[in-house]
Amino acid sequence: MERSAAPADVVWVLSDGHAGNVRQATALAAALGGATREWTLAARAPWRWLAPRALPGAGAAFGDAFEQALATAPPRLAIGCGRQAALATRLARAAGAQAVQILDPRLHSRHWDLVVAPEHDHLSGRNVIPLLGSLHPVDDGWLQRGRDAFPALGTLPGPRTALLLGGPSRHLAFDAAAFARLMAWLRPTIEREAGSLLATVSRRTPPAVVDALRAQTAHLPGLRWTGPQDGPNPYAGLLGWADRIVCSADSVNMLSEACATCAPVFVHEPERLSGRPRRFVDALRARGRVQPLDASLAPFAFEPLRETARVAEAVRMRLAGRTE
Repeated sequence: MERSAAPADVVWVLSDGHAGNVRQATALAAALGGATREWTLAARAPWRWLAPRALPGAGAAFGDAFEQALATAPPRLAIGCGRQAALATRLARAAGAQAVQILDPRLHSRHWDLVVAPEHDHLSGRNVIPLLGSLHPVDDGWLQRGRDAFPALGTLPGPRTALLLGGPSRHLAFDAAAFARLMAWLRPTIEREAGSLLATVSRRTPPAVVDALRAQTAHLPGLRWTGPQDGPNPYAGLLGWADRIVCSADSVNMLSEACATCAPVFVHEPERLSGRPRRFVDALRARGRVQPLDASLAPFAFEPLRETARVAEAVRMRLAGRTE
């Protein structure tokens, strides 16, 4: 690929379209500001198996449109998240862009200008910016917009408990039995306090857990969102109006967003978690940002975890050649 003229003053946001990767890349781009162009990329064989290794012919990995855009009008900055995007950010850098890769690319960080990686990945290097958890858009403005979009949630009886449910992973078996144990702690407390429950599931939540959520909480004031059939996704409203948040322990992204709110966060059975997510939850507990779920749901002092703004400022300074 021939190097083009000066890069255009635009930020490319690159991902494979997976929701977690898109959310992190777009959150960082938004925090940095400026015009953006989003690309959803699907690498051709054999590069989709080899990414982010830039073997001969890799310029054609993502099709003619991407290759042509790099050749004629590369961006000022390329931000990618995920392994497939890591190849795309390498190609953008070769075309003259500055390249920031989110998540461990499983290749030496020298291939990018900056790599933003979770602390629990234990990645190090002079151009590595560590963060606790994941990047996301949750801040005071985002939470206020969530309250504005779902004002009816603010009229529900308090305390309002937001319940965020994920699903099973290789690091945690979250199933109907685990949900039953969670509700054994949570339901009596909400009933005793005469508060409300604002519950939402994820794409990974097993059908048995969704059914149990509907059956075991139908008598509680509040809202249960289990998919589009229940109306618009109220997730931002749940986080904005919550007096406290209860999470399953399986999702780093979900916990990161919950911890960016102004509500105390309780994690169900963190001791059953393993691997890198366990290291993340242990770090949150050491910082005092989360507590294990118990029957008291007692409030505690904490500081909201707002890593996206900090990381964006570090990226801005590093790319400008300044040190932190």
